[in-house]
Amino acid sequence: MGATEYETLLVDVADRVATLTLNRPERLNAFNRVMSREFAQAVRALEADDEIRAIVVTGAGRAFCAGVDVEKGLPGSDGEQPEHWRSQDTAATLQPWRLRTPIIAAINGAAVGLGLTYPMLWDIRVAAEDAKLGFVFNRRGFLPEGNSLWLLGRLVGASTALELLLTARTFSGREAAEMHLVSRAVPTEEVLPAALEIARDIAVNTAPLSTALTKRLFWSQLESSDRLASRAEELDFVRWTMEQPDFREGMTAFLEKRPPRWTCTSADDLPAGLR
Repeated sequence: MGATEYETLLVDVADRVATLTLNRPERLNAFNRVMSREFAQAVRALEADDEIRAIVVTGAGRAFCAGVDVEKGLPGSDGEQPEHWRSQDTAATLQPWRLRTPIIAAINGAAVGLGLTYPMLWDIRVAAEDAKLGFVFNRRGFLPEGNSLWLLGRLVGASTALELLLTARTFSGREAAEMHLVSRAVPTEEVLPAALEIARDIAVNTAPLSTALTKRLFWSQLESSDRLASRAEELDFVRWTMEQPDFREGMTAFLEKRPPRWTCTSADDLPAGLR
């Protein structure tokens, strides 16, 4: 992937893992129009690069993301058209569950409002133990957004989800881990290393094709109410993966006690309907 300069983001690539840093620390990395557009652009560019096996998102400075930037007033109060946030070129309309590449949130500090609902749409979350998190929308007088009304109950159960949404209270990263909203909570200085360790484990040890397929089917089947149809779909794809070169290579590498040499790519070799 060629180098791209962003006004509000930093992108670093090493060991087939991309680290995307929200870089507006003076505004606690709150999203404005530029960051929203650049975030969508950056994620799509990383997704298109088959050398990138995982994406880690973190924040510069002491916060992860303070939501939408209201420095100039509410969205639309400065002449900004609300349609901007619904366009196909913004983070708000990005559908991470349809991407092939795993996305991991390294929540290094405060994450509230949109700054928390975005990471909920990603695949894995690591948070600082003392980070302040919250779905604070009802304390600001508007409806929880970011697909949170559909997703949050599926992640933590209906009772916990309703408590968090209806009280709109803040809670710690440690509490988020206890309710399984994040995978783990660690000291602040360990958040990014822990997220990168997970990302590198994926990049080094898992097959690109089957990993992408696992992600796509997991999120797709989360929407299904037909257990038998989901099971049948799973079996069809199990058989399909067993016919691919990576299955033979994975089993051979295991038996020979050596690192696998994957040849399939998630971009080119996924079934057409899932690309």
